[in-house]
Amino acid sequence: MNVSIGRRPDAAAALDRLDEVLRSIPSRIVACSGGIDSLVLATVAHRSDPTATIVAHTVTPAVPGEGTARVVDYAERAGWELRIVRSREFDDERYLSNPTDRCYYCKSNLYDAIAELRDAAGASAGSDVALLSGANVDDLGEYRPGLTAAAERAVRHPYVEAGITKAEIRAMARELGVADADLPASPCLASRLYTGTRVTASRLRAIEAGEALVRAVTGVEVVRCRVRDRSVLIEVGPADRAMIDDAVIARVAATMSAIEPTITDVRLDERDYEPGRAFIGSDTTLRSEAT
Repeated sequence: MNVSIGRRPDAAAALDRLDEVLRSIPSRIVACSGGIDSLVLATVAHRSDPTATIVAHTVTPAVPGEGTARVVDYAERAGWELRIVRSREFDDERYLSNPTDRCYYCKSNLYDAIAELRDAAGASAGSDVALLSGANVDDLGEYRPGLTAAAERAVRHPYVEAGITKAEIRAMARELGVADADLPASPCLASRLYTGTRVTASRLRAIEAGEALVRAVTGVEVVRCRVRDRSVLIEVGPADRAMIDDAVIARVAATMSAIEPTITDVRLDERDYEPGRAFIGSDTTLRSEAT
């Protein structure tokens, strides 16, 4: 019997393609969320030309604290020129109402904030400064309104230009010795709110605390505390369901309700973890927007 084994991603070739794209961008600002995609992009861009690279990170209630800590740690160890920006999505009712295209308003506010930094850097350097995102070719087949916001602001996507996939990004991370090469996906906390459930800072803090508690007491790596109005569904993979017993649920309920008093019901989701479950669109293919 013949067994076909898929070819492993060629990290060296992917790095060569990415370096070629970056060499065509003499001045750049990398938007870095703290996820593996943007961390690798910032790492490669900095190594390619530290004097031409600024790394920008936004701190808002929607950004997990551990993501911010990760970016700061990388910047300190590698010597990145890190700038913290304040995006203003929490002043934007269109974002707070949590519509189907919430991510469009989130990214619009993010890129507008970084554009102010870009304009100042360009004026100082006397040249154009490109804003770079960590979107990769796998993202192009998904519903991502944030890409529309990026296109409207001339944001460049080096991974897309170099034809690089998510698997290749992780392979590059291992090749570069990045400690978080196998870091699970870490989307913004607002992705845990079912479409139409209002985005509030206290809800996001409760979600972050609830998920951190589950990871700490059970060792489960991938957990989502999905919120719909007053209810929370704890979502984990099939191998981890036995870890979420009544005692864990009670602790999560106490922790989350202490932060967000409107939460009155916390349960283990009857369904296994599935990326994008909180996203409710007119077409089920749109659910891949968030994880």
